[in-house]
Amino acid sequence: MYGLCKRLIQAGKSPRVVMGFNTAAEVFLREDFEALGVPVKPVWTDGITRVNVFLNAAPDTEYNMVNAGAAINEANEQEMFELIDSLDDMTCLVISGSLPPNTSEGFLAEVLRRVKAKGAEFVLDISSHQLADLIALEPLLIKPNDDELLDIFGIKVSGGDDESVKGAMAELHAKGAKNVLLTLGGAGAYFSNGEHIWFANRTFDVKLLSTVCAGDSSLAAFLSVWHDAPERVEDALRLSMATGANVVECPGLGDFAKVDEYKKHIEVRQVC
Repeated sequence: MYGLCKRLIQAGKSPRVVMGFNTAAEVFLREDFEALGVPVKPVWTDGITRVNVFLNAAPDTEYNMVNAGAAINEANEQEMFELIDSLDDMTCLVISGSLPPNTSEGFLAEVLRRVKAKGAEFVLDISSHQLADLIALEPLLIKPNDDELLDIFGIKVSGGDDESVKGAMAELHAKGAKNVLLTLGGAGAYFSNGEHIWFANRTFDVKLLSTVCAGDSSLAAFLSVWHDAPERVEDALRLSMATGANVVECPGLGDFAKVDEYKKHIEVRQVC
């Protein structure tokens, strides 16, 4: 989420962060966001702040040890519902990441029901199997990768196989997704708006140091262009791919220093 907001701010956008469920030890995250000029509205919970470990073992080899984090309760969920109801100027809610332990089965669906009741859109960047049901609520955009597509929907695709992607996109739109950004790691990305499909890929190699925030940052880069100008799909894909490539080269959250140069070396073609 930090990477997502940082990229949106760099693009001249002004996000408001509903940080989700945070322990007292994470107050430094709130301070970091506010230092960037981003208003923060957290729901505080009890428990121990999780620490995730990413180990780079060799070129293109990374081991991720992602912990579950602090559990939440019914009162925490209710506070989140009330917070969402209070955001009168919300136009789009981006839900990214994993759910904490003890989250009720219908929590996400209730969040989205309240978002839709306010007339706002929502974007889902989640790996939960709940996506198979939540897609029926017609998200503005979903961003699965090829592994998640197979795991959640049982749909197999591969980079460069346009026919398999056409079938996958048609199925996802039929299930309810308005737009789909399908990422394939180093093999590129496809985007479909229900009428046309585009494929983007980089023409250069990168040295993998850390994938931390790469997904959040690339999604934010895409949204920073496409959300307000949906006709600029190719520009959005170039910025997204260049941002992701730059972030994985950085030992941390990424500095976006090479994004402008990398954009020149992202190839985009319309598939159909």
